[in-house]
Amino acid sequence: MKTKLILLYGGKSAEHEVSLQTAFSVINALDLEKFEAEPIYITNEGEWVQGPLLSGKLDFVEQLRFSATDRVKLATAESEKSEGEAISPAVLEADGQETVVFPLLHGPNGEDGTVQGLFEVLNIPYVGNGVLASSAAMDKIVMKKIFADAGIPQVPAVAVRLIDWKNYQAEMVTEMEEVLTYPVFVKPANLGSSVGISKATNKTELIEAMTEAFLYDRRVVVEQGVVAREIEMGVLGNDTPVCSVPGEILPEGAVAKFYDYKAKYQDNNTALIIPTEVEPEILEQMKEYAVQAFLGLDASGLVRADFFLTEDNQLFLNEVNTMPGFTPYSMYPLLWQETGLPYGALIERLVDLAKERHAAKNALKYKLED
Repeated sequence: MKTKLILLYGGKSAEHEVSLQTAFSVINALDLEKFEAEPIYITNEGEWVQGPLLSGKLDFVEQLRFSATDRVKLATAESEKSEGEAISPAVLEADGQETVVFPLLHGPNGEDGTVQGLFEVLNIPYVGNGVLASSAAMDKIVMKKIFADAGIPQVPAVAVRLIDWKNYQAEMVTEMEEVLTYPVFVKPANLGSSVGISKATNKTELIEAMTEAFLYDRRVVVEQGVVAREIEMGVLGNDTPVCSVPGEILPEGAVAKFYDYKAKYQDNNTALIIPTEVEPEILEQMKEYAVQAFLGLDASGLVRADFFLTEDNQLFLNEVNTMPGFTPYSMYPLLWQETGLPYGALIERLVDLAKERHAAKNALKYKLED
């Protein structure tokens, strides 16, 4: 019997459009001889809309943007709208058929542990990280504390709350300028895909960047900028994770720019060097830190670890992403392709890991015996 794979995408997040691109790519790579693919679209307003079972490849992304009606159909032309049926999240509950949820969601309300908690309550297997790893890794401030406890080197940073920024802006700026030197990077604590992130080279730009970041979150982290190579590594597994080859990001004009949302998803002129050359001892250190971070978060399934490597071989772990970009042209799948695991096989491996983790959890004793 085929495994029913519920593909959950969209969501109430600034990364809604990125999620659609991810879902489109995964669906078109699925082996429909092995999986029964059921799309569920979460609108920008948070409404859940169930589409029809998929019988083949999609022609365009807009086929996945369902509107809730009494009918369930997939648009066959770009001028049409896909239609679906408004549902409750409880529809995810398994109906006897082997069912796995693949949450293709990025950002808050999808990558932060909230929807993972729903899967846990429904006791249904799902691809990727659990509640703890998802929530801790989404919050850059909490994540940094976990890495610091593990002794993993990081760039200096200052965390700022919105209420403190409103009441003590001058004092906060003074503190940041004492701890950090320009340039700095200002980031919302709970977003990904470089949304809301700005580079500041002076006090005026810092204040502007803080204003921008606080549009997306009530907590912000300000990090020391470093001149370094940006090198990423994929981690895959559950209790015994393994690492991919390393890959390097080279945005156009890399000296002047950084890898922002536009460079990731719109410009299409960012070079990804996979595998990239790294001295053997540095490579081993990267693998060690990546696995330490994975285990420290109690991660499962997949994680992408992002490093900075300076000219004098100082290595810093910038962050990890528990639901990295997942199109065939995104760094994480490309890393595994170059490691020997192509895109379709990677999807199947992640589904297997989800089943494995779910079975292990259900084997635990959960009540006292008489």
